[in-house]
Amino acid sequence: MTKRVNEEFDYLVSDILKNESFLATKRDLHHGTSKYEHSMRVAKLSYKLSKIFKADVKATTRAGLLHDFFFGTRKEKPENSYLRHPVTAASNAKKYFNVSDLESEAIKTHMFHHVLIKKIFPFINHKEKVSIKEFKPKTKEGWIICASDLLVSVVECERFQFTYVANVTLLLIFNIIMFKN
Repeated sequence: MTKRVNEEFDYLVSDILKNESFLATKRDLHHGTSKYEHSMRVAKLSYKLSKIFKADVKATTRAGLLHDFFFGTRKEKPENSYLRHPVTAASNAKKYFNVSDLESEAIKTHMFHHVLIKKIFPFINHKEKVSIKEFKPKTKEGWIICASDLLVSVVECERFQFTYVANVTLLLIFNIIMFKN
C-alpha cells in the first residue's frame, strides 16, 4: 500500500489497533498464523475491495479487522465454534468498539461460504445447526468480508489442495451471482 493509503487505513482502525483486548488476538493461533495477523490481512484486502466496489470503506475495513474478534480458539467454547464464532465476534465488536449495524452484519455473515458447504455436506460439523438465511450477507460490505476472509484463509492454509480451493471459490462466486439482492 502507498503511504497515503496506509495513513487512511491506519486512521480508520487506529482505535482498534490500540485496544488491549484486540491486541490479545496476537496470542491466538489461527490458520497457522496469529488471529491478529489474519485479521490484518482480511482488513487490508477488504479495504482495497471496498474502494473497487464502491462500498462503505470505513465499515468494511473495520469489520474486516474485527471479523474474528473472539477470545481463545474455536474448540475451547461452544460460542467460538466454527460456524458460531461470527456471532461472538460481532457481539465483542459491539461491546468493545460500538460498531455500526452495517459493520456488525458484515462480521456475522463472514462464514457464509462455509454455511453453504455445510448445507451441501451436512456431515461436516454435524453438531452445528445454522441457517442460510441467518448467515447470508445482506450488504455489499458483508460480501466483501466473506470473500476477503475466504481468499486470505486459502493463502494462509497451504494444506488445502487446489481442487478444494477452486471448488469453494466457484461455489462462492456462483452464490454471489445467484443470491444477490
